[in-house]
Amino acid sequence: MAGLAVPRGGILTVTGLLYTIPSLALLPILPVLLGTPIFSEINLILALTIYAIALMVRSVSDGLGSVDPSVRMSATAMGYGAGRRFWAVDFPLAGPVILAGLRVTAVSTIALATVGALIGVTNLGYLFTNGSQRRIIPEVLAGIVAVVIIALVIDGLLILAGRALMPWSRAQRRRARRGALPLEVAVA
Repeated sequence: MAGLAVPRGGILTVTGLLYTIPSLALLPILPVLLGTPIFSEINLILALTIYAIALMVRSVSDGLGSVDPSVRMSATAMGYGAGRRFWAVDFPLAGPVILAGLRVTAVSTIALATVGALIGVTNLGYLFTNGSQRRIIPEVLAGIVAVVIIALVIDGLLILAGRALMPWSRAQRRRARRGALPLEVAVA
């Protein structure tokens, strides 16, 4: 991973800077850059995609960076090529960190999508803007509750998917709670 330090740093810097652009500034700029109608859903989808990529790039980078170099070297010593090592060793071990980033990305995207109502894209954000303008607090609260419920359902589904796809991660947490020694220490 040492040879990837410069490109990795540059990519993380660029995606980090993309995430700092306020959504209320990005949404009106996109139609000018893309030539799309200002009230087009494409603008909102593209903005949400930019923010999601910015979050996921950091999560994937952190996840792959969390893989112990000695594990990588062991896999290479056992004859794993770069591709096989990535899919059989690096990616599974980085999975919990990547899943955590995916959960944050999903929930923040759901919440951020409501901003689209400010540029005329009809969604749950309409409950916020309409309720605010007409001073109907129950309508605003209904929008908040709906967004929270959707975010919790998606987060729960991602947790279940993580448990199904990464059963070793759950077993490792169980061992840690019982105070068992880590596998590499117990074997040595």
